[in-house]
Amino acid sequence: MAAIAVRTSTIRIGSAGIMLPHYSAFKVAEQFRVLDALAPGRIDLGVGRAPGSDHRTARLLNPDPRASDQFPQQVRELQAWVSGQEWPEGHPARGIQAFPRATTAPQLWMLGSSGYGAQLAAHFGLPYSFAHFITDGEGCAEALELYRHLFQPGVIAQPQANLCVWALAADTEEQAWHLFASRERTRIDRRSGRFGALLPPQEAPRAYSQAEEEYRQELRRTAMVGTGAQVAQKLRALAEELQVDELVVITWTWDPQAQRRSYELLARELALSPA
Repeated sequence: MAAIAVRTSTIRIGSAGIMLPHYSAFKVAEQFRVLDALAPGRIDLGVGRAPGSDHRTARLLNPDPRASDQFPQQVRELQAWVSGQEWPEGHPARGIQAFPRATTAPQLWMLGSSGYGAQLAAHFGLPYSFAHFITDGEGCAEALELYRHLFQPGVIAQPQANLCVWALAADTEEQAWHLFASRERTRIDRRSGRFGALLPPQEAPRAYSQAEEEYRQELRRTAMVGTGAQVAQKLRALAEELQVDELVVITWTWDPQAQRRSYELLARELALSPA
């Protein structure tokens, strides 16, 4: 997942999200230990419980209907594998370690788009990342409040939260809204149960029903879209409103060059430099 993490004055590259019920915790730990060995101290491992797709695809990834129910136990196991914790006597994993071994390890984050992830992150004492790009902000303030209120020291001593926000900047406001048509169409279609590839912006518009048009206008009202300066201002206002010191910015576009240009513009406006 291409993204930039905006924190203080740096761009931190290396955030990734895994829907853990699809995989073995041991397998995920080893894969991310490899990434951490390639970029020591720069890899974040975000884990979530959601299907991450439609339910048919999720069932193909893992046919076990109870997979999501095992998520809390998987999180415990993943943290143990990632941190190099010794398993107790009699445990099936006793004597097995996740490789490669190194002096650093991926930073485990809890991903969520509802109160469930917020409560679990608070219970385990993990950093928490709210999927603002999925909910378009709905339920965000409530989830962050729940996380901070219930937090118990664990992996970290104090609550640490960020938002993963979809944002798109272009050289002109008109160009940015033109590019936004691809995401707009996808969001509206998925809401109606229609799934498909991201369309070129010139092919995305279609006739919308009254309910779809109302949703479209709401999307546009809250979208982080515009010139670099306009989007940077919106991001700063959102971070201040929700009292977070980090935003993970993700941009899906049909044209990879437009995505790259968006990141360049935001980096310039936010006065960031590579970490």
